[in-house]
Amino acid sequence: MQAPSLFRDRILPVLTVLLAILVIWHVMVVYLNAPFVRDQAARAGETVTFGQVVERTFAQDRPVLPAPHQIIAELWDTTINKAVTSKRSLVYHAWITLSATLAGFGMGTVLGIVLAIAIVHNRAMDRSLMPWVIASQTIPILAVAPMIIVVLNSIGVSGLMPKALISTYLSFFPIVVGMVKGLRSPDTQLLDLMHTYHASPSQTFWKLRWPASMPYLFTSLKVAIAISLVGAIVGELPTGAVAGLGARLLSGSYYGQTIQIWAALFMAAGLAALLVSIVGIAHTRVLKRMGVKP
Repeated sequence: MQAPSLFRDRILPVLTVLLAILVIWHVMVVYLNAPFVRDQAARAGETVTFGQVVERTFAQDRPVLPAPHQIIAELWDTTINKAVTSKRSLVYHAWITLSATLAGFGMGTVLGIVLAIAIVHNRAMDRSLMPWVIASQTIPILAVAPMIIVVLNSIGVSGLMPKALISTYLSFFPIVVGMVKGLRSPDTQLLDLMHTYHASPSQTFWKLRWPASMPYLFTSLKVAIAISLVGAIVGELPTGAVAGLGARLLSGSYYGQTIQIWAALFMAAGLAALLVSIVGIAHTRVLKRMGVKP
């Protein structure tokens, strides 16, 4: 692909959307923060022009909606200027949340694959277990998280494990659904061919069903890793945690530090993008080794 074509087809659309978002964001910053500016001016008996209102809306300490440059400054201060071991560092809090995310993602992956194999190879499991797997996701995670934390605390389990289990609860579902679809994806003729060769069930699984399920598995893993991060953050909210991105969101809401809240949200979004990208790279490499284009 030539450079002009690459810019026109790939880069320009992204820049256009980004510019539109920034324009709308700046307009909303002025709109949402202006009432406070006018109220403060009225209390001081001061008359402010529209230009002064716009200027002050972008410099509030506790704005309703922070300006992009305020969020960038907060991110720079809490990631670059602070030591990673400092409890004021977003890197430190991101690591706490990442630990629970990866633990939950790992357990969710294993659980999802095991359940999918059982569902595909056992008709009774398919009919009895799959509806419960689907029904489990109809319960709001905000209702489940406090119960999990309370029950585990009652038996002396606290810290990383409750958050990891909440991540597991969210992440195993897409893996189950994707793997069931993937394990059942081989064509009937291929299954008949394996039967003709007198292949055992384990040989059929490892030589046909498992390789065929890889594209479905990695697609599910991309969803699961992102939702595991959501589960870890949600797991930090009911506990009044003092560390983690959820803790940053809590402390920001307690003290009205909206810039801190948005910085934590952007850090979480960046972390999710990084994790999904890593899974995507693994997806590409695995399929390339299998001789399949992802």
